[in-house]
Amino acid sequence: MKRRIWNRGDLRLLLVGITFVIAWAAIGYRLFDLQGAQAAALATVGFDQRIREEPITAPRGTIYDRDGVELAMTIDGWNVVVDPTMLDDPLAAAAVLAPYSDRSAEELGDILVAGQEDGRRYAEITSRITTERKDQIKADVEEHELVGVFYRDQPLRVYPSGHVASQVIGLTAYEDGSGIEGLERTFDSELEGEPGRLIVERDPYGRVIPQGQVLLEPATPGSDIVTTIDREVQFAAEQGLRKAIQTTGAIGGSIVAMDPDTGAILAMASWPGLDLNDRSAVTAEVLRNRAAADVYEPGSTLKVVAIAAAIDEGVVTPQTKIDTPPSVVVGEFEYEDHGANPGWMTVADVVKRSSNVGTIDIQRRLGDERHYDYLTAFGLGAPSGLDVANERHGELNPAGRWNETSGSSISIGYAIGTTPLQMAAVYSTVANDGMWVEPFLVSEIIRSDGSRIVTRPRTRPVVSSETAATVRAMLGRVVETEDGTGRRARMSDYTAGGKTGTTEKFDVELGQYSDETMASFIGMAPLSDPQIVVAVVLDSPTGELEDGTELEFGGASAAPVFAEVTQNALHQLGVAPDRN
Repeated sequence: MKRRIWNRGDLRLLLVGITFVIAWAAIGYRLFDLQGAQAAALATVGFDQRIREEPITAPRGTIYDRDGVELAMTIDGWNVVVDPTMLDDPLAAAAVLAPYSDRSAEELGDILVAGQEDGRRYAEITSRITTERKDQIKADVEEHELVGVFYRDQPLRVYPSGHVASQVIGLTAYEDGSGIEGLERTFDSELEGEPGRLIVERDPYGRVIPQGQVLLEPATPGSDIVTTIDREVQFAAEQGLRKAIQTTGAIGGSIVAMDPDTGAILAMASWPGLDLNDRSAVTAEVLRNRAAADVYEPGSTLKVVAIAAAIDEGVVTPQTKIDTPPSVVVGEFEYEDHGANPGWMTVADVVKRSSNVGTIDIQRRLGDERHYDYLTAFGLGAPSGLDVANERHGELNPAGRWNETSGSSISIGYAIGTTPLQMAAVYSTVANDGMWVEPFLVSEIIRSDGSRIVTRPRTRPVVSSETAATVRAMLGRVVETEDGTGRRARMSDYTAGGKTGTTEKFDVELGQYSDETMASFIGMAPLSDPQIVVAVVLDSPTGELEDGTELEFGGASAAPVFAEVTQNALHQLGVAPDRN
């Protein structure tokens, strides 16, 4: 009988040994692979898992008025959140926190209970609150010994002056703080700055690892914007406009106050208005900067262009006699004067009494081509260059596209679209000895490194200084004489000159003019050396004065607003009274 070399037990032992050898070999190979061949790559992966890159928000720049008063600024803000899983009693916590939320205690309690049951670790109580408000909440939370309430940084954009220059300044978006309206939008790339970042090593629980790597790249603060707005003049303009709306029942309106020598906009008011700190009332309607975005037919305020052009071209003088019958027919259209006028008037009287017939006669002597050239030189039919979003350039067809009646209609302020801002620039040209200056709202941009970008507006001559002085004198008679159409624009402390305007509004749906009007007055003061030009435009004023004068006319509704706003502005600017 043969003897067995291997028995079953030995075979099993051998198999087990082989298995262990293979297993250890595999483990050894794996260790060699991880700690040798892949060591560098895996070390990098581990490092990447520990590294956290956290963005650092750049402080948004401040918007100032011309005297350095803050109109828009960013302060420390906070969001208050709760971790429902950490609450001992969600309903009790809801009762404490509900007064600081926009939810009732019952609604907030349901949210916190559901969050605790579902294991959710985040519930927002309130957002974008001031440090003062956060401290009130914190004190209440500590008094009731609540846990699980946290306060997260959230920069807060605030507007210290509330409603002042609201449509000019604009707003930022809640989501990312970017500018969405007004100067906040136009200069967003300057205001927002460059975000930084913090790179830090943290453990799996989010705690900073001692002696770990830390890299800080600071954020670059946004640039500051210095505007030309004078807060006190702006406030006076808004108060005057608000009072006019209440008195006349107008559905809207705007005021522009401008330094005629520099082109700086001192005030730009629109109605309806809003408080930038209260977003509950924000609509596209109230955010619209009507002074730059509303196009209207300016009416008799535009007569100054045709008359100034005719004088500058030597076609007429202030003493030239003009036939002024009750009406005149041009092509198939009949033009009339408002009220009774003598059969002939001088050019100066045509301006004082705002004669449509007389102005049309002057324009026909001037001719369409020259008239158009002066209209464009005065800045009509093109954007003014102002630093605001949504500015419109108005409506002015080239002279080659005018029909038989275009020149006559445009001379008296119809068949053309302008903005209140453009018309303020027209009168500033007359006030500035015939030199058109580009209107501007931002005087300089101050970068975080201290460098400055200063605005230098464009200029161009339009009429001679002699023509401008002549026109100013005629505009003075409109205000300073008892039978001038703008006599209600007279001020107690300063002399002034200007022009009234009244146009019927065109109803696009009906395809015809309606009974509603756009009433306006644009003027300058003091008359001997104008320091300010103010344009007042009211949309659809109604009612009448005590003497029976209807408020639909610019001389009745807009002229008194000019007087109030201009006198207040000149006092604020420190201009000495010139009326004896």
